[in-house]
Amino acid sequence: MSEIDILSFGETMAMFVAEQTGDLAHVGQFQKRIAGADSNVAIGLSRLGFNVAWLSRVGDDSLGRFVVQSLEREGLDCQHVAVDPAHPTGFQLKSREETGDDPTVEYFRRGSAASHLSSAMITPGLLQARHLHATGIVPALSDTSAELSRQLMTQMRAAGRSVSFDPNLRPSLWPSEQKMIREINALACLAHWVLPGLSEGRLLTGFEDPEDIAAFYLDQGVEAVAIKLGPHGAYYRSHLDQGFIAAVPVAKVVDTVGAGDGFAVGMISALLENLSFAQAVQRANWIGSRAVQSRGDMEGLPLRADLPALQKAG
Repeated sequence: MSEIDILSFGETMAMFVAEQTGDLAHVGQFQKRIAGADSNVAIGLSRLGFNVAWLSRVGDDSLGRFVVQSLEREGLDCQHVAVDPAHPTGFQLKSREETGDDPTVEYFRRGSAASHLSSAMITPGLLQARHLHATGIVPALSDTSAELSRQLMTQMRAAGRSVSFDPNLRPSLWPSEQKMIREINALACLAHWVLPGLSEGRLLTGFEDPEDIAAFYLDQGVEAVAIKLGPHGAYYRSHLDQGFIAAVPVAKVVDTVGAGDGFAVGMISALLENLSFAQAVQRANWIGSRAVQSRGDMEGLPLRADLPALQKAG
């Protein structure tokens, strides 16, 4: 049996979070952390006890060392993270918000080491993982990283492994909306489980209702779709079942960044534990609710020992 439960890949950036509210131009103090939707999910799954392999590239610089050390402290297997001597580690600046509004994020990632991810990094050992999680961010970084996404998803599915996909749309990284829609949908149809937000699903499929968005992907070979509806919970549909799962009430939203990543952690972990799709969505909503109550992208993601609280809440 494979020693790798889950393979995840993408870009982890260094992140400088403002210590004061207001325009980033006026902030004088920042706290250094890490950021990246793909690695947020990997960290969340590692905290739940899964053995997660992380495939990425960082620059041969202090930020790259900081990123790898941070991921290793979270339990990720980083032996497949390449150190790029020619390109830097990407980073971002993030504002501090006190009212629950979405923070301002400025990215400095163009030409980063991770944008040079390629299918040449695929090794036979990686393909032995039980599950692959992919997002729509990696294919937006470069042509070579897009090919890596296609090859990993195709080869893992052909090998009988399960594959999940979160569109995680980043329109600013794509040359055109049309190309983004075309390529994201092509990748989504290589997955077993697709996890879009409602606005993403509407843009990608042209349909308004969650039922029709889900049907769009089911008709193209996807096994199940879970659509995030924000404070309204989530809708799921497979070839056998469908339904709405209510959101978990939150008294105060602190930071919305990472809520969708928490949702993915809940879905993937539950499905790999052979829970039903409805139970998986319930866990996904619960973890997403925890994420928005903590400052930071992944600080609110739970440990395995926290899961009994979900059962009590249910």
